[in-house]
Amino acid sequence: MKILLLGSGGREHALARAITQNANHELYCAPGNPGTRALGTNLELKETDPQAVSAWAQENQIDLVVIGPEAPLVAGVADAVRASGIPVFGPNQDAAQLEGSKSFAKEIMNAAGVKTARAYTCLTEAEVESALADFAPPYVVKNDGLAAGKGVVVTEDYETAKQHALDCINAPGGAVVIEDYLDGPEVSLFCISDGKTVVPLQPAQDFKRIFDFDKGPNTGGMGAYSPLPWLPEGFVAQVVTEVAQPVIDTMAQRGTPFVGLLYCGLACTSKGIQVIEFNARFGDPETQVVLPLLETPLAEVLYAAATGKLAEIPALQWSNKVGVGVVMAAAGYPGTVSVGAQISGVEQAVQHSDVQVVLAGARGDYPSSLETSGGRVFTVCAQAEDLRAARDLAYEAVAKIKFEGAQYRTDIALKAINEEITVPAPKNAETEKGPKVRPLSFPVLELSGWTHISQGKVRDLYVNDADDSLLLVVASDRISAYDFVLDTEIPDKGKILTQLSAWWFEQLGVENHLVSLDVPAAVAGRAMICKRLSMYPVECVARGYLTGSGLKEYQASGRVCEVSLPEGLKEASCLETPIFTPAAKAEVGEHDENVSFAHVVEMVGAEVAESLREATLSIYKRAAEIAAARGIILADTKFEFGTVGGKLVLADEVLTPDSSRFWEAEQWVEGQVTPSFDKQFVRDWLLSAEAGWDRVSNPPSLPAEVVEATRARYVEAYERLTGQKFIS
Repeated sequence: MKILLLGSGGREHALARAITQNANHELYCAPGNPGTRALGTNLELKETDPQAVSAWAQENQIDLVVIGPEAPLVAGVADAVRASGIPVFGPNQDAAQLEGSKSFAKEIMNAAGVKTARAYTCLTEAEVESALADFAPPYVVKNDGLAAGKGVVVTEDYETAKQHALDCINAPGGAVVIEDYLDGPEVSLFCISDGKTVVPLQPAQDFKRIFDFDKGPNTGGMGAYSPLPWLPEGFVAQVVTEVAQPVIDTMAQRGTPFVGLLYCGLACTSKGIQVIEFNARFGDPETQVVLPLLETPLAEVLYAAATGKLAEIPALQWSNKVGVGVVMAAAGYPGTVSVGAQISGVEQAVQHSDVQVVLAGARGDYPSSLETSGGRVFTVCAQAEDLRAARDLAYEAVAKIKFEGAQYRTDIALKAINEEITVPAPKNAETEKGPKVRPLSFPVLELSGWTHISQGKVRDLYVNDADDSLLLVVASDRISAYDFVLDTEIPDKGKILTQLSAWWFEQLGVENHLVSLDVPAAVAGRAMICKRLSMYPVECVARGYLTGSGLKEYQASGRVCEVSLPEGLKEASCLETPIFTPAAKAEVGEHDENVSFAHVVEMVGAEVAESLREATLSIYKRAAEIAAARGIILADTKFEFGTVGGKLVLADEVLTPDSSRFWEAEQWVEGQVTPSFDKQFVRDWLLSAEAGWDRVSNPPSLPAEVVEATRARYVEAYERLTGQKFIS
């Protein structure tokens, strides 16, 4: 193939090496560096000029364009080249916002249900101060836009954090993201995508700080190693399932398919794997250590991604060796650097077949006549049978290379060799409270034509084998209380929830996810076929009456989710106007967290947040009118929404006793607790002396009379609302 590679750094030299390794490709690099010149032809072509790059590629009949750095991606080079009919490995301008805007990336992660740090996007000094006040140190402050990997400050010092934030917002069009610090070791995972399929490479760990033992300011990266011996088995597959694939799916659903390299910067925290950041290109210096270990020809993989055929290629083949890379930087880096220092020893270093000196900030002739021209001069990489041997070989090569003011870290991969890195154990009821708590795992039905993909407290989800845009949502008879799923089921509960939701979808007349009730016989009556949506991570709660957690919050502050309410309200007070009181979705076994509307804006953006609020209150008003006509008060309810084809879609169960507080209108008295059509019988018994439950260990089994009374309450709710007899 004739391949055009854009970029001039160490990443591009590493890509050029991998593309030409044991392959007869004709490689052009724009603008390239002395290292790429030794592997192909360097061009005087502006890499960020979409028209110039596209025109040159067409004139020279290029088969594949590979975009290395972030700047051409955000400039729209991929769009122009792709429009000319030439395959491109690199996302278009819209998709590249995953790297170009930290706030956009947060929006996508939230929409895809991907775990990440709680964050605020700030545009003013007042917003910066408010955000910093909400977080404990260490403070994590990120330039919202591109910063060549150096826009992040992590510091214990408030003034340093604030000053970096102000520097970000005071730049033209500036914004800053301030977020929670994520504990645990960090991992870089490159995922190649063709817009649909995800193929992961090997994980790596890089070293951001300039000095040993993670001291000093952040840099673009001072070294890396791969693979990571301390990662738990199945880590990569888990990241693909929980992070990369949902993001790729969400981008496709939004009409901005991501074709290229999704760099997942991850933290292995006590709350599981969480995303620190995404980049839209290969990371530097991880690329330098990962690619020499790949035995599958890289160009074939990149071409398959660029042409939408990634699912057709065989599984990637990897060397059994381990790679270590050490960055050698110029004097003054990462601040003002000295350039022009003469370099010696590169020729001697690369005599070993398992050593590569990957060039970034040097000019001249590679490898014999070079001088420094930038901050990070080389990444010295080595491969060996184990991590210790690879590290020793890399540092032996580093010792041969000399230039004035050379600096490098001496601790790359040292903690891993000394087995000093551990992945935090997930926090759960067992580790935090003592007694062992039953995990959420229940038998899964095998349904022909459907593949089980997830299990919640009450529902199981299956994806259609022939059409992955369809989900089968199966409601069980399980019941939960106080964040525990009980081992006693409520007969027919799954059917009641499903059939009542279907009835409400019909009554409301709004865009919803229900496709059909024609489901497999094994789950007849308690399942529905639905559109597969990209879900928003917000519990959209509407309240027309003050009770429950809303009342407690009001009594403490006079507000609910930052919505101010009149004085003198009490239990079951009817609100003059229904209010939107959202909650952030929590993990199974944890409480959803009530949040303000402003926080929802931070999560999903202002336009989406407003549409969620408007839809929630509109549907609540319509449902309350329908219920009132049947002598029932809809005190409050929660909805969930997703999107497909750019449309807001009502999803999940709706207006059931599990998601709503229904009261008998004749029993309502302001100031008094009103019985609900829900599982209150279960809650009351669990807290009774008879149950003897400590609310820490697994709940006891329910007695028959509680089961019967609870089922009767669900049936009554169904029949009163629908006017139909429930048939088991």
